[in-house]
Amino acid sequence: MNHEMMIERLFPLLIAGDRGGVRSLFNEEQCASVAAEDLTKETYWPLLEMIQTMYRADQLTKLAYHYSTRLLRGLVDRAQLSYEIKKRRGRKMLMFSGPSEAEELAGQMMADLAEADGYEVYYGGGGIARDEIIAEVGSHRPDILMMFGSSAQDAPGIREVIDTVREIATCPNLQVVVGGGVFNRAEGLAAEIGADLWAKDPVSLLVRLAAEPERRATPEQRTVGKTSGQSAAA
Repeated sequence: MNHEMMIERLFPLLIAGDRGGVRSLFNEEQCASVAAEDLTKETYWPLLEMIQTMYRADQLTKLAYHYSTRLLRGLVDRAQLSYEIKKRRGRKMLMFSGPSEAEELAGQMMADLAEADGYEVYYGGGGIARDEIIAEVGSHRPDILMMFGSSAQDAPGIREVIDTVREIATCPNLQVVVGGGVFNRAEGLAAEIGADLWAKDPVSLLVRLAAEPERRATPEQRTVGKTSGQSAAA
């Protein structure tokens, strides 16, 4: 399948809110025997990034943004039902995102792909209070705490969560992971707030998670992150 061509065909339907057109194109994709995971990775994820970028640049109206993100969520939901589930990895992931529709959708894509890749995933979405996240870490005792697709204003809160869960040490081997959203736009921010692992998109992040399950920021790196100035977040 030519994913670039599919993006070109799907984008105008999404921003116009053309539910019937989107549904027909999805059925066409399914008839072409395209792997559901590839649709999400190569078509739906780039589309979401395009929509977010254009909306931030005032190149999409709020209505077009709402049309597109809500229709895209439906496509992601349908694709997820056909994912091939891999062997369980024995690692539990607790995951949150930024609060906007697009940020939550980015997190959902990451959660769906991670679950299919063998992780036990608990995805809380966005808008969750920091104390609730910290309490949930203590309750679930996950192997991975992931913040994905967050916005610039979320960065100080994420830093506070990271600092707190490490100070109380209820999960001493916890791996803190971030990706997408502001972490793509502000170089060095992930390291600055003390994350152990990061990547720009779900595919890259899953590769790094599988390859570096033991990777942790050193105490020196964490100290530098705490004492450095606030990163510029576009």
